[in-house]
Amino acid sequence: MQYTNLGNTDIQISKLCIGCMGFGRVFPDFHAWVVDQPTTQEVVKRALELGINFFDTANTYSKGTSEEFLGESIRNLAIRREDVVIGSKVYFNPGGLSRDAINREIEGTLKRLGTDYLDLYLIHRFDYDHPIEETMEALHGLVKAGKVRALGASEMYAYQLHNMQICAEQNGWTKFSVLQAHYNLIYREDERELLPLAKQYGMTITPYSSLAAGHLTRPTWEGNTKRAETDKVARDKYDAYKENNMQIIARLSEIADNHGVPMADIALAWQWAKGIDSPIVGCTKASRVDDVARALNTVLTAEEVAYLDEPYKAHELVGPAGRPGEKAPAGMMKGLK
Repeated sequence: MQYTNLGNTDIQISKLCIGCMGFGRVFPDFHAWVVDQPTTQEVVKRALELGINFFDTANTYSKGTSEEFLGESIRNLAIRREDVVIGSKVYFNPGGLSRDAINREIEGTLKRLGTDYLDLYLIHRFDYDHPIEETMEALHGLVKAGKVRALGASEMYAYQLHNMQICAEQNGWTKFSVLQAHYNLIYREDERELLPLAKQYGMTITPYSSLAAGHLTRPTWEGNTKRAETDKVARDKYDAYKENNMQIIARLSEIADNHGVPMADIALAWQWAKGIDSPIVGCTKASRVDDVARALNTVLTAEEVAYLDEPYKAHELVGPAGRPGEKAPAGMMKGLK
């Protein structure tokens, strides 16, 4: 496994992150494709065996049971707490990013995970209802109290991230070390402003939806998995640009054939070629962990990267919370990525 530092901290993270949105109990108003605790534990065990030490969850994933399953798995496997890097999030909860909500939600997250600190705490979206000073001071307070080691931000407009970093700088508070952006071969809008800004601040970039909900793992648009059949959020994210997306997927399939590897290997290799630090990949089977870890062995040429890039056309934004009075962009259903 390959490793890198998390932002400007001394926290070492693997060049792959296991996304935990697929872990948890099934609820009628959440994802139907999540897996139970024993399966979660198999995935976590295999990830650790392969040297993947970075896990991403959130307080709202399967109503907190994702955190519970992850924490229980780590305890059952008798893994030393210092040998894993755990990130979770706050925002899709009563009070958003208010001081009271942040202080309340961190306690719930720590209890569900069964730990006394988080390595990484991310704001899940930008909060228009509370001053950024209130949010950044509250987050800094968690760092000072030893409940959080580093801070991150997940998907927002570039000016919002800039303002929050400046706010922290001016007040001597902890800045964000991580950007969790929506970024993959068929959605690249954050290349315009958000990713360059994150690099300017020395932030680690850990994209979610790295394989576009499975679209970058097969030559056909439709899949035959339970997620492909039931994931309305993924349809909202990607179906509107299906024709253009399939042009890119066809090239992805061609390059994968040339390398003699699965398409997912090329999709992830493309991210590393773009300077991405640790793509987040959801795995609901232990065998899938082997698949994504294998991708580190694939290196693309500059010509191959350009060939994959060329068909892309600009998309409507998918990810950041809508401004007051605006319709929320696709993929912004409550509690979902």
